[in-house]
Amino acid sequence: MLYRIARTGLFQFSAETAHEFAVNNIRRLHGTPLDLFYRQNLPTRSVEVMGLTFKNPVGLAAGMDKNGEAIDGFGAIGFGFLEVGTVTPRPQPGNDKPRCFRILEAEGIVNRMGFNNEGVDQLVENVKKAKYDGIIGINIGKNKDTPIEKGTEDYLICMEKVYPHAGYIAANISSPNTPGLRTLQYGEALDELLAALKQKQLELEKQHNKYVPLALKIAPDLSDDELVQICDSLKKHKIDGVIATNTTLDRTLVEGMKNASETGGLSGKPLQSRSTEVVRQLYQQLGEEIPIIGVGGIDSYIAAKEKMQAGAKLVQVYSGFIYRGPELIKEIVKNI
Repeated sequence: MLYRIARTGLFQFSAETAHEFAVNNIRRLHGTPLDLFYRQNLPTRSVEVMGLTFKNPVGLAAGMDKNGEAIDGFGAIGFGFLEVGTVTPRPQPGNDKPRCFRILEAEGIVNRMGFNNEGVDQLVENVKKAKYDGIIGINIGKNKDTPIEKGTEDYLICMEKVYPHAGYIAANISSPNTPGLRTLQYGEALDELLAALKQKQLELEKQHNKYVPLALKIAPDLSDDELVQICDSLKKHKIDGVIATNTTLDRTLVEGMKNASETGGLSGKPLQSRSTEVVRQLYQQLGEEIPIIGVGGIDSYIAAKEKMQAGAKLVQVYSGFIYRGPELIKEIVKNI
């Protein structure tokens, strides 16, 4: 009830302004009496994935807290894990505003943010200060002005800097808002990237005397054959997990609705069925060999359960959290 009232006020502002306001207040109010507006004490539902123990299988998807500014506040909501980022080697402003839009009738969001963030060094400082006792995943990407043929270098720079501080690392090669990025999902480009990341992971394991799992975040807009090829590459390079999925370019389900024609990636309820289908197809290829984190349109316990029945070991929320608030996390965790 409290969140429904707050949402009415937040939705009077642009999507990006409301997002910034919410994250800033979750950060500022944490540890004060006012954090009662979002703090939740949820039951432990431990699950082992990628060699890590998660307090519960419900995580916050990347993009909500790009710079890791509000880790402790989001932790207080009851998430079993948090994925911060996407972060790039150097700070960058992202694409021109406006760049984030609600599709209210469909409970969807279109964004073309473009990896706006304060850079990997600032993110690391924020993670080091956090007191959250759950798993923190760090999502890494490349700078917009880095040529795609040199993109691997950006991922390796980020990986080296975040490795000592991450519970797991997620390589984002599936955002539609950085030119050319999605080409890294195919053929030789993917194999070369995964080989380099795996080699760096093993080097860093020896250097830091700990193994930090590596996951790959993929797009929903892939053909069946492309998904098979990705699975072959994941197995070949012994990648620890796969996150399915990022936002979609498909507008079939929202055609004609306000803001549906805006350029960018669509998330939320319109993505729900497709992302679940991708999870199902991945599981057919990967089985229990490589765990799947399901994300895309999770707006209820039923939607989360569908992802898990399709093969996901963990789930993440983003747009559903914006539309439903902390109650969504409680609903899923208590019933999972």
